[in-house]
Amino acid sequence: MKKILYTLLILSTTIISAQGKKFFKSGEVQLQNPVEKINLRYANDLPFVQVSINGKPYNFLFDTGAPTVISTAVYTELKLEKKYKSKVKDSQKKKQEQIFTILPEMTVDKAVFKDVGAVVMDFSVSELSCFKIDGILGANQMAKLFWKINYSENSLEASKDLAQFNPADYDIIIPFSPRTQKTPVVETDLQGKKIELTFDTGFSGRLKIADNTYNAEKALKSIEVYGTNSVGAYGAGKPAPGYIFRTATLSLGNKSFFNEIITTGGADLIGNDFFKNFIFILDWTGNKIYMKRIKNEPARLESFGFGYRFIEAKPTVAFVFKEENFPLKVGDAIISINNINLDNLNKESACHYFLNRVENRQNTVDLKIRRDGKEMQVKLEKKEFLGVGV
Repeated sequence: MKKILYTLLILSTTIISAQGKKFFKSGEVQLQNPVEKINLRYANDLPFVQVSINGKPYNFLFDTGAPTVISTAVYTELKLEKKYKSKVKDSQKKKQEQIFTILPEMTVDKAVFKDVGAVVMDFSVSELSCFKIDGILGANQMAKLFWKINYSENSLEASKDLAQFNPADYDIIIPFSPRTQKTPVVETDLQGKKIELTFDTGFSGRLKIADNTYNAEKALKSIEVYGTNSVGAYGAGKPAPGYIFRTATLSLGNKSFFNEIITTGGADLIGNDFFKNFIFILDWTGNKIYMKRIKNEPARLESFGFGYRFIEAKPTVAFVFKEENFPLKVGDAIISINNINLDNLNKESACHYFLNRVENRQNTVDLKIRRDGKEMQVKLEKKEFLGVGV
């Protein structure tokens, strides 16, 4: 079974202000066939597509949680015109002013998009650079078509006709409200509260809710955590206390889901660790998401009890489960894991270990850490937390 990750990555952006809805409605798309099969590469719990601009290939994230974005390098290379500047907020609620531009043409296999509005961003910051992405194919661009997605088969299809995807075959129907940049927001009933979740294919985790909406008394089981468990477009948030908990029921559209595991944090999100169990259709005409289950993998939380980030190429403990006598602390420098030296890495090797974690598929880890100038050895075993009936 797929394990729930203890370190989550969020790449989505949310527009704070823009010059009206007109910008994100701009553009058109042309298809050669009734259904276009689009290249999709699902890796590190994120979906990527290869696009072509002026005949040159680029790697884009397929992200419903963000508008279309191009890197500053692509913006400069194409000598595009700045339309205006506006502030943008990422998933960690960090804000920066960004350039907004119009992308004259982008080809995705045989789908040709013209005059799509795009935000210009720097992807060289923090762990984002490891994915080597040149941009984001975002919700404002997706909204011009119907999309059918199946991560398990690396399958992505697009059409101008919803009937091509036979939505009547899908038993789960989830209505959504689109934000200004067309990002879908779905409503859930959780712990007796109505919560709006961003339907976010740029979120590698499962389910996340804001800290202030969590009710400890209504959780089946929970574990207290501390640190930073996600990264946004402008870097990680500040370390903070939080919870991971199991809930009895969670409703989405016409379906109830049971025994889900949810993390608290700074945003309300539903992401790829949930979506990977379904084929799903995105319909911005009817503002509906159609889903059909293809895997029945219960939510599980298996972990060594900590997560780490590469801060300036140095692996650093960023997130811990608050267990009695747990030996690691947020801020501990990791020197090695299972005798693999992680000290003094360059940027390329740090990215390699960020994307290919040493501890993956291991049941025990031996760590050498540095704290306050002292080195220590720590041995940890992987455990299952929040198990059903445990």
